[in-house]
Amino acid sequence: MKSTKQTELSPNHRVLLVDDDPSLLRLLSLRLTAIGLTVETASSGEQALSLVAQFKPHLVITDLRMGEMDGLALFEQLQQHYPLLPVIILTAHGTIQEAVKATRQGLFGFLTKPFDSKELIAQVEQALQISGWPQAESEQDTELDWRAEIITRSQSMEQLLQEVKRVAQGDASLFVHGESGTGKELIARAVHRVGPRRDEPFVAVNCSAIPAELLESELFGHVRGAFSGAVASREGLFQSANGGTLFLDEIGDMPPLFQVKLLRALQEQRVRPVGANQDVAVDVRIISASHHDLEALVSEGSFRQDLYYRLNVVTLTLPPLSERREDIPLLANHFLTRLAPRYGNRVKGFSAESLEALVQYDWPGNVRQLQNVIEQLTALSSTPIIPVKQVEKALKEKSAMVPGFQEAREHFEREYLMELLRRVSGNVSQAAKLAKRNRTEFYKLLKRHHLEPARFKQDSASD
Repeated sequence: MKSTKQTELSPNHRVLLVDDDPSLLRLLSLRLTAIGLTVETASSGEQALSLVAQFKPHLVITDLRMGEMDGLALFEQLQQHYPLLPVIILTAHGTIQEAVKATRQGLFGFLTKPFDSKELIAQVEQALQISGWPQAESEQDTELDWRAEIITRSQSMEQLLQEVKRVAQGDASLFVHGESGTGKELIARAVHRVGPRRDEPFVAVNCSAIPAELLESELFGHVRGAFSGAVASREGLFQSANGGTLFLDEIGDMPPLFQVKLLRALQEQRVRPVGANQDVAVDVRIISASHHDLEALVSEGSFRQDLYYRLNVVTLTLPPLSERREDIPLLANHFLTRLAPRYGNRVKGFSAESLEALVQYDWPGNVRQLQNVIEQLTALSSTPIIPVKQVEKALKEKSAMVPGFQEAREHFEREYLMELLRRVSGNVSQAAKLAKRNRTEFYKLLKRHHLEPARFKQDSASD
């Protein structure tokens, strides 16, 4: 699906112009500064290379025909040292073939002289939208290592990170809300790293991945002989995180029975290991997360209201990847750089059309899905520059990919409940007995999945 969002040009966007013709440099510089860009100029390829590290441009526009180092030689140097930096070459009609050849090697684009101002600005906007270099300066600042794992230049993410920095200084419980794959654990780690507990442990646990009967032992610990198989005492994750931060992911999947025990532990700052007679004092900051709407779970009775308020003192909301499209090129190139050594460093980058295709895709699986797609492209690509056809094929395959564990589990649960109700013609008591659940809990499950028992009585009558 096409994004209607356009790149907002600002002085934060830097363009390096390279040409040995002073009059053309002045003309280009005037046109680009007039639309709000910061412009630096170089009269040769050699000078341009010396300026790149200092000026950190988001885009280079260079003439093809210059002195000792022409535009193609400059492009090759930039591609080698700054593979994420887009380059546009200005070329005369007689040299179009050379520019087209360079485009196949990863050149962002070319303009023929004399060029149209509208075409120039359109290419500049597109290049800035998919530019993957340089990364946000804050990531290069050693004082901001706390956010180094979060690759972004999105305004909404920058605002979120400012919130992270503010709330991290206190000790209030935080709730991180966001779709699956948006990076909720990364935000939790950023809170820990920028806060006063940074030198203490950070412990993460996915509540949906632990069977309900083991959750208490996992979080609170157990003593030897507490249950079959407990051959030795074991410290729980609360104690492992003592002094630091405990991140409870997918808190919405926590079974109701354990919610009571968790609430008590949070209120009293003490836990009791399974089988123990005495509590253990703990000092942890709790950060929880879920892709569920916890308010909706509270309304339907599957999540305790008092626990919700205890966990949700401050909420941090992560935007989906489709609302931060300007981050897609940064993330794609970041994953490529990280994954390429695994596959022999064959792949060096993306064509401009490939990055555009990635930017325009809706990404229902968010950053996690993007990473999976980039790994697939890196593993399968037979050329140094990933072509757009390969990206389109990967995206088509991913749109029909296997659902995530949580999605599959919810689908199975709903189908299971529907099959039970069909068998007993909508009789809730009988269905609950077959499911080995009490009626109250079974009603909550039906409500959660929006199932009406009466409908199954009608279905039975019509058979």
